[in-house]
Amino acid sequence: MTTLSLSTSSAASLRADAIVIGLVKGADGPVVAAGGETVETAFDGALASVLEALGATGAEGETTRVPTAVGAGSLKAPVVIAVGVGTVADDGFDHEQLRRFGGNTARAATGLNKVGVALALDDPASVEAVALGAALGAYIFDTYREKSLEGRKAAVKEVVLLGAKARDKAAKAALERALVVAESVNRARDLVNTPPNHLNPKSFAAIAVDLGKNFGFKVDVMDEKALAKGEFGGILGVGQGSQHPPRLVRLGYTHPDAERSIALVGKGITYDSGGLSLKPPGSNETMKMDMAGAAAVLGAVAAIARLDLAVNVTGWLALAENMPSGTATRPGDVLRMYGGRTVEVLNTDAEGRLVLADAITRACEEDPEKLVDVATLTGAMMVALGNKTFGIIANDDDFRTAVHDAAERTGEPSWPLPTPAELRRSLDSTVADLKNIGERMGGGLSAGIFLREFVAEGVSWAHLDIAGPAFNEGEVSGYTPKGGTGVAVRTLVQLAADVADGTI
Repeated sequence: MTTLSLSTSSAASLRADAIVIGLVKGADGPVVAAGGETVETAFDGALASVLEALGATGAEGETTRVPTAVGAGSLKAPVVIAVGVGTVADDGFDHEQLRRFGGNTARAATGLNKVGVALALDDPASVEAVALGAALGAYIFDTYREKSLEGRKAAVKEVVLLGAKARDKAAKAALERALVVAESVNRARDLVNTPPNHLNPKSFAAIAVDLGKNFGFKVDVMDEKALAKGEFGGILGVGQGSQHPPRLVRLGYTHPDAERSIALVGKGITYDSGGLSLKPPGSNETMKMDMAGAAAVLGAVAAIARLDLAVNVTGWLALAENMPSGTATRPGDVLRMYGGRTVEVLNTDAEGRLVLADAITRACEEDPEKLVDVATLTGAMMVALGNKTFGIIANDDDFRTAVHDAAERTGEPSWPLPTPAELRRSLDSTVADLKNIGERMGGGLSAGIFLREFVAEGVSWAHLDIAGPAFNEGEVSGYTPKGGTGVAVRTLVQLAADVADGTI
């Protein structure tokens, strides 16, 4: 993994493969961002002109390389890389701009050993933003690639931030916080990107056990026998068509000073064929990502434990593989969920809500104040919000607002959504307490309303449908790679911090 550090060295004296500067899109052409003065001086004040002559505009994500031999022999690094930041407000960079700058910097430096970043980082939050973006932007998933292939480029090995006070305790703490969160996001990305023949409910649970041992939180695993004894009909019903039995994993983190609690529940369908309601051709290829919610919960709990947040957290990973076979749940079957409620299954591809319902009911037995579930739940949410934004549904308006605010602060786009009463009626069954699908229109909302039925009274609950942003099939940008994105990890960690300090 890429290492990041703070240094008091100047851009001129740092021995590195390249020095990175920020380039702002100005009204009259590109402008070197604050922090790059030493580099600009080395070019006798002509650096912006040189970059403009090479076609640079300062647009976000744009990268331009200039050999220092062109006119900056006083720099020890052989190359200057100008990374576009875009238009900057009068009050300076916002934190998301800095995260994207960090990500673009790391990607521009792919294959290099060491780069220095000459950008003014005047406060710990700015240090954290650039460091987080760089650590996320440097992510490469190459576990299943032949590393000896000629031309294979590795992530940049070392990024040195020159624009912060290296001896400032707050800056150091911000850097460490960024690295902890980035490692957890990247771990979630690894899980989402792992092929389904290498990740099943049992092996996923084993990874959780190892992380708990490493980072100091408790992990309990319920196998298929324990699930049957406990009558977890939703999880068992979804997993019964697969040769890989399901698991329910409980993660437990406690802090001696904690006065508040939150439960995090993640959908963990390690592969979703749709079951007997088989997905159409073209819809199966990325279904290894249907466990992104569980990956986010595991990553978040690991980060919360490492950050030593003063909050008690339970995490629940509802793990199953949804496959068609002679033992699979059929459309028309009725499942008795954990807690006794019955559900008529009319579409076996609406399986995520079944495993989540069991996990939510179980999580509520421990009386958390807040509960958040995370799931790649519906294609309808993607139709509504696109591929970059996740939806938020809740039983508490204030909590929904708090979740949305936490997501926005961490740079994860989200949108609060309603729970129309008429959609609840569409979940009524003629043979069971509920059916697992409602009206086609508003399907993302009715899925959330279904889950709300299993939340205990008095628990503030929010549902994050991350179906769109969990897996990026589009272009790489900023700190977002192709494939698994690790979305929701940052939001969940921020929510835990907000609960810990009493903000929500």
